[in-house]
Amino acid sequence: MGALPNETRPTPESPVTPRPLYRPAATISRSNRPADLRSNLAWSVFLDLDAQPYPTLRDRLAAALRAAIRSGRLAPGSALPPSRTLATELRCSRWAVTEAYGQLVAEGHLVARTGSATRVREVDPPADAPAPPAPAPPAPAHAPYDLTPSLPDLRAFPNRRWLDALRSTMVAGALTDLAHPPPDGNPRLRGLVADYLRRGRDARAEAADVLITGGVTDGVLRVCRALRGAGFTALAVEDPGWPGLRQAAAAEGLEVIGVPVDEEGLRVDLLARHPGLRAVLVAPGHQFPSGAVLSPARREALLAWARETDGVVLEDDSAPPFRYAGRPTGTLQGRDADRVFLLGSTSKTLAPGIGIGWLLVPRRWASVVQATATATDPERPSGLWQATMARFMEAGAYDRHLRATRGRYRLRRAALVRQLAASLPEVRLGGADAGLHLVAHLPAGVEETAVVRRLGRFGVRLAGLDNYRLRPDPGRPGLVIGYGNLPDAAVPGVIERITTAARIGLGNPVRNGPAAVRPPP
Repeated sequence: MGALPNETRPTPESPVTPRPLYRPAATISRSNRPADLRSNLAWSVFLDLDAQPYPTLRDRLAAALRAAIRSGRLAPGSALPPSRTLATELRCSRWAVTEAYGQLVAEGHLVARTGSATRVREVDPPADAPAPPAPAPPAPAHAPYDLTPSLPDLRAFPNRRWLDALRSTMVAGALTDLAHPPPDGNPRLRGLVADYLRRGRDARAEAADVLITGGVTDGVLRVCRALRGAGFTALAVEDPGWPGLRQAAAAEGLEVIGVPVDEEGLRVDLLARHPGLRAVLVAPGHQFPSGAVLSPARREALLAWARETDGVVLEDDSAPPFRYAGRPTGTLQGRDADRVFLLGSTSKTLAPGIGIGWLLVPRRWASVVQATATATDPERPSGLWQATMARFMEAGAYDRHLRATRGRYRLRRAALVRQLAASLPEVRLGGADAGLHLVAHLPAGVEETAVVRRLGRFGVRLAGLDNYRLRPDPGRPGLVIGYGNLPDAAVPGVIERITTAARIGLGNPVRNGPAAVRPPP
């Protein structure tokens, strides 16, 4: 709005400096602030003084306040700023403000009490006013069981150690930790991640090769962007697999080609059926959702294919390093660092909310991939969070957390496998050797979506196998059961619900099936 005109007659408040609206930034010391000013403040209300057709500032201010009250912008009970504060903000005399307040008090719009703030009057509802609506019912005491396969045990998050790392970062950290981080990430964190990958994943990693990302999806986006710029047109993906990674590749303009998975992992022999294909996304250590481990023969065949086509492999190493049967496997990147991008994150080891991942880039691709990011990319984790993660790893807290949770998941997985096998012998279990989920392959003829919907009514949230396939396959129904965030005490109740839902689908409901619909304990 325009400037305020000078007053038309000499008054204590004239002349005034132009002030288009009132957005006070003044502060009051905590020791002198009355208790009733600590909530329901109305110190940033918009006051359109120029819109009021009065000659004096006092009258225009009173009219603007009156309009704000009637429109609801100043709610009943709201505390107005002290007259001295508002006068300073409007650059006028305090007399004009006190007169405006006094006028509205006389009209009944405001209430002024000694020792308290001037407030908008609380209006009693008329006697014949309808009763206020009943409050919304409280949220159920027990939330549905969330068997999302990507969630770790959030109750086991190392709060104290993480807070110690955050506190140490804030006390002793550099001010640059509060600014935008470098596009390739915090240097200390890059070095620590490289050390972790060499030590724990048998990768060939140096700090200069590591880029800090917002997670695996962010890393896939960056690599696909670089591939597209280098002339690549397609990316092969595992089918079934994570939909988000397929969508990331498609978003960068690459054609997505699904390649089947069997007990030995990706069908590497089928890549040759697609002329011009030179890039593949694979999870060799623990394929999602099948749980298959890429066999040694196929690992060799995949790397040979990449060399023959002058192609690249995007290795998804995001599955947590939890193996309960068989020997752990190293990374493909450790076998061929020139052609393999290695992607990982803390989403399944700490929590998705941390939002920190990494991308190990082949040297010949480093400049191309680094050019795809800036320090202000929305997916990039904050500088403070990266510095905290670095201190968390330096203190050994990350390794200790992995050791502690591995044992917990092993026991939970064993209980699930044992009880599911006993209650549903018709169901074949897969993917249970590692990770945080298992797959229950249902007998042919069971409608997968109906079982999933029924479980939703029973308070169990999970997904069917078709959610991860490029095309539905009704002949091979299955359930993907994530147990990372499942309380141990809830395992029997979850098994009861899954059994009831599956047996209804089989046309053989359990005798006491309705008990499974009771709220979770």
